[in-house]
Amino acid sequence: MTFFNRARREVPQLNTAALPDLIFTVLFFFITVTHMREVTLKVKYQVPEGTELTRLVKKSAVTYIYIGKPTDEIRHVTGDKTSIQLNDKIADTTDIIDYVAEERKRMSPEDAQNMSVSIKADRGTEMGVITDVKQALRKAGALRINYSANQKGKK
Repeated sequence: MTFFNRARREVPQLNTAALPDLIFTVLFFFITVTHMREVTLKVKYQVPEGTELTRLVKKSAVTYIYIGKPTDEIRHVTGDKTSIQLNDKIADTTDIIDYVAEERKRMSPEDAQNMSVSIKADRGTEMGVITDVKQALRKAGALRINYSANQKGKK
């Protein structure tokens, strides 16, 4: 009978050959799933709730306009009044016409023809500001307008 000496036993080393494959697989997963925000928000808005909502089908032909109170970082510049954000800058209703024309030039001809404007407004925004934005969009020829909202009861 042979006796084994317990002192000579060693724990086998961990095989790390598959570790880089695993890391790159997880990295690829997060790259494909993560949605990167294209615009830095400079206005605060609480999305209103609605009951009869539909999803946008083709988001490449959508231009966003944000309306709400300014964030703390830019409040000292703009004050507390309701602000309109076009891409990464605070703008006035007179800037909307040029903004829409610029966005149309940036799109493909097919998308420019089907362009719609999505207004992401705070639920406390006065209707006068939204009406001014709609009038500027009408002058710019952007007649497809929708409003962003959450399904009532969901956050």
